Amino acid sequence: MSLLKLATWARLKSPWILHVNTGACNSCDIEVLAALTPRFDVERFGILLKPSPRHADILVVTGAVTRQAAERIKRVYEQTPDPKFVIAVGACAIGGGVFQNCYGVLGGVDKIIPVDVYVPGCPPRPDAIIYGVAKLIEKVTKGG
Repeated sequence: MSLLKLATWARLKSPWILHVNTGACNSCDIEVLAALTPRFDVERFGILLKPSPRHADILVVTGAVTRQAAERIKRVYEQTPDPKFVIAVGACAIGGGVFQNCYGVLGGVDKIIPVDVYVPGCPPRPDAIIYGVAKLIEKVTKGG
């Protein structure tokens, strides 16, 4: 087995995530953190929360993208090693949500960085967030 295949296998079996909050009502943040608690036990899938973008494989972004947060999101995305993936969690991260036409809001995360999986809801349930991570792993496994 080549080193690249081994690294890909390890990433699929143990996806490390970084939670990025771009500034919203914090309901999605609470649900992301609830998904990481022992009740849902995502560690059985190898999903771990990491404090640094340099150690993460997946960026889980919550909140609408504001003018102030746009540059920070780009910077965090660039600091994440390749291959990197992005999950937009909640209505605000997908399209701006209730903040859609505010003067300081640019819109969803896909206006700034490429998004691989969208998890809709306001806020989405923890099991929906876990399902989004599972769908991302399935997508990467199939090569799509």
